[in-house]
Amino acid sequence: MDTFIMIAQFVTSLSLLIILHELGHFIPARWFKTRVEKFYLFFDPYFSLFKKKIGDTEYGIGWLPLGGYVKISGMVDESMDMEQLKQEPQPWEFRSKPAWQRLIIMLGGVTVNFILGFVILSGILMYWGDTYIPADALTHGIKVDSIGGTLGLKDGDKIKSISGVPFTEFELKPLVTNLVLKDNPNIVVDRAGQLVTLNPSPEAISFLSSHKMKDLDIIAPRIENIVGTVVAGRPAEKGGLLAGDKILSLNGMPASYYQDFVALIKGFPSQVIELKVLRAADTIALKVTTDENAKIGFSIPSLEKMLKVEYRKYGFFEAIPAGINKGLDFLGLQISSFGQMFKGKIKASDSLGGFASITKMFPTEWIWQEFWRITAILSLILGFMNLLPIPALDGGHVMFLLWEVITGRKVSDKFLEVATTIGFVLLLALLIYANGLDIFRAFK
Repeated sequence: MDTFIMIAQFVTSLSLLIILHELGHFIPARWFKTRVEKFYLFFDPYFSLFKKKIGDTEYGIGWLPLGGYVKISGMVDESMDMEQLKQEPQPWEFRSKPAWQRLIIMLGGVTVNFILGFVILSGILMYWGDTYIPADALTHGIKVDSIGGTLGLKDGDKIKSISGVPFTEFELKPLVTNLVLKDNPNIVVDRAGQLVTLNPSPEAISFLSSHKMKDLDIIAPRIENIVGTVVAGRPAEKGGLLAGDKILSLNGMPASYYQDFVALIKGFPSQVIELKVLRAADTIALKVTTDENAKIGFSIPSLEKMLKVEYRKYGFFEAIPAGINKGLDFLGLQISSFGQMFKGKIKASDSLGGFASITKMFPTEWIWQEFWRITAILSLILGFMNLLPIPALDGGHVMFLLWEVITGRKVSDKFLEVATTIGFVLLLALLIYANGLDIFRAFK
């Protein structure tokens, strides 16, 4: 069921993005009285699942969910319908229109993607607001796993900046992106009252960009081991543990932070352990017998109660620029990632992923805020990728049209045919490679 929900979200999001992207081409084409022969969600080689002709346009749903398309009369595209181009140009054809009109038609899809991404991000901020943990709320610093340790971080550190960017809100993403994408990366931390500059090794930073990192949290807020709820009938209650107690040690080993306690107690299944707890102003010792899973049955208070979690609300006129800024920041990261990929700092095999990787971006339950956030991200990625100057993509057509506008010379249909074929083969190879990586990771 979890997998089904993830797939359902992916297909819904992808379908929405494809339809709106193709509308971005369709609407200006019709404005400029250019005939659109087909408007399809998904591809339809040999047959379609549904089709209906209205006016000059056949609307349909294909069976191959690799994208969608509009087939515009008189245009060299992925349909490779060259027979039509052998005839005399007609007034309603793409090739008969002025270069500036053709340029607007080709830019329509990516324009919709970018606007849609900004609108969704703005809508999320306006409807749900923004919840965050101020970095200065981590009075006990951070808890670091082994990967964080390779960066030079230690338990209790308070991060002040990453590669010169102030660390004002606790979030893992800025730590990773500012180390991977910035030149001369470093981390400045407050360690026991002293400012310390850490210079992680290239190997440690390289691992941050690897696919293995995608599901790991290398830092977390360091949480005091304060009892929030004691489960009735479980060992904690039988041993005398009470809500509000602060656990100090386990069998004489320091356990005043919850993450340390969890790591320690795993080594004592079905055993009697001694807990030192602070209750009001008194320190007392309790004997508790763990169960076979080395658990005793208590939970700590929520993060909202333990830390100063803040909520930022946006009005209509605040949400729009804030959403646009979030979108622009994301696009800036994509551009930086490409730059670091060409430099060899980021491996293409770690950054690429196929349909399985995209599906895993969605949660296993349908949460509308997450659905729209991921849809906004995918919309911006789709716009960015389509704008790359690769024949068969919108950016390839735009590149040739700009050449025509600047030089006044139109690229020949034969050249466009060859370039589009090469571009389509390259894209198909990239698609196979990206999805092959997903299969390889699944069996690794």
